[in-house]
Amino acid sequence: MLQAAQFVEAARKLGFDFYAGVPCSFLTPFINYVIDDPGLTYLSAANEGDAVAAVAGGWIGGRKGVAIMQNSGLGNAVSPLTSLTHVFRVPMLLICTHRGAPGVADEPQHELMGQITEQMFDTMGIPWEIFPRTVEEIEPALARANRYMDGERRPYAFIMHKGTVAPHELKTQGLPVPRAAQDITEMAQNPGSLPLSRESALRRLVQETPAQGCVLLASTGFAGRELYAIADRPNHLYMVGSMGCISSLGLGLAMHRPDLRVVIIDGDGAALMRMGNLATIGTYGGGNLLHVLLDNGAHDSTGAQSTVAGNVDFAGIARACGYAHVARGTDENALSAFLAHTGNGPGFLHLKIRTGTIPDLPRPKVTPVEVLDRLMHHCGRGEEGP
Repeated sequence: MLQAAQFVEAARKLGFDFYAGVPCSFLTPFINYVIDDPGLTYLSAANEGDAVAAVAGGWIGGRKGVAIMQNSGLGNAVSPLTSLTHVFRVPMLLICTHRGAPGVADEPQHELMGQITEQMFDTMGIPWEIFPRTVEEIEPALARANRYMDGERRPYAFIMHKGTVAPHELKTQGLPVPRAAQDITEMAQNPGSLPLSRESALRRLVQETPAQGCVLLASTGFAGRELYAIADRPNHLYMVGSMGCISSLGLGLAMHRPDLRVVIIDGDGAALMRMGNLATIGTYGGGNLLHVLLDNGAHDSTGAQSTVAGNVDFAGIARACGYAHVARGTDENALSAFLAHTGNGPGFLHLKIRTGTIPDLPRPKVTPVEVLDRLMHHCGRGEEGP
């Protein structure tokens, strides 16, 4: 049986120092060891997909990461693994436990996933191997994984069986001190004004965010496409697929690049899909992270079907989740005032907009890999595709 230190320290020598995931009893020794080591970072994600996106953001910022999960949560990670890490070519190490493995007695909820875990990785085109069982197997396994990730710039998985790693007692909790509740800044609407358009909001964002030292990360759908149409700058990223994951991607980047101002451009449908990440940002986010939610109450890019956002107090939720500065608004001035604010924790703006988009809205002519490589080069990473 391995000790957690034996694997984690071997991985650290290769640069893996950022872990994000959702606990499993098989993974407990790893999580406890990482939390107890101040030289390592552990992010407790709301779900496995958010963990993958956060590790992707960390890699964009220069940190090699490990996304850890139980196989019962592998389904939550399918979207970012197939439409984020695959499309943008983002490497990361995956450690997935194998609950319900064939021939091993386990709880009934693990039966089906236990039978198909390996096939799931095969179907997603993610190479995998069994997690090392002996000390001698660790370095060769990590070398294979690292070689693949460096060459292909895509994830590599270890599937961990029960009883692989010995217990490790947790000595610290490792979470930041909770922030005191903040007041919500209410921005007055100009009398008689019409709801703001997404185009106007994005134009103001571009005007007030210099390319140097600032990145704009736009959610999938019309937000990214309109941002591209307005101004295609090297500090932009246009998410494709992975709906709802832009906020966790932005958190991972902001955590590891405190020198950058990271502006997340979210939508109400996307935020509702992964609302748990608001709590994660409220806990781990710093003052360099600004979360702008453009809320038109609709899935605009698929025909403007209504979301349930009309019943949701996004600003109140962000406040309750620990964001350091929270505001509501309906016009460009609210956006400008929000961008001018600085603080010790993340900021959140709930900006109401109307449905509709730019006529003949184009799709980006640059590929996702080109967009990401350009962004990393702009931020001083100098990474290029394989």
